[in-house]
Amino acid sequence: MEPIISFQPTHILIIDAALLKLTPGSAKLLSSKQLMEQHVVSTHMLPLRIFCEYLEREIKAKIALLLIQPKDANFGEGLTREVQNTADYMVKLLLQLLPV
Repeated sequence: MEPIISFQPTHILIIDAALLKLTPGSAKLLSSKQLMEQHVVSTHMLPLRIFCEYLEREIKAKIALLLIQPKDANFGEGLTREVQNTADYMVKLLLQLLPV
């Protein structure tokens, strides 16, 4: 987290897989506040909620989460076709929307 804090961003977008009870490849954009209100299952050692709370407290950045429903949440390598398609679409969309 130190590199993020040192950079002092005003906005942070976290992209991650999450068990949302949606069809595989479905995506949902949440604010960090919405993450705290919803039951989102994470496999991270440090839960996303704690990560977001810490960064918001330290640097006052606006944080959003783009969560993608995986087809399979077991540990392994590679993305399923559904998640890869969504990831490719999101990359194209973000490149169009965000200044480079």
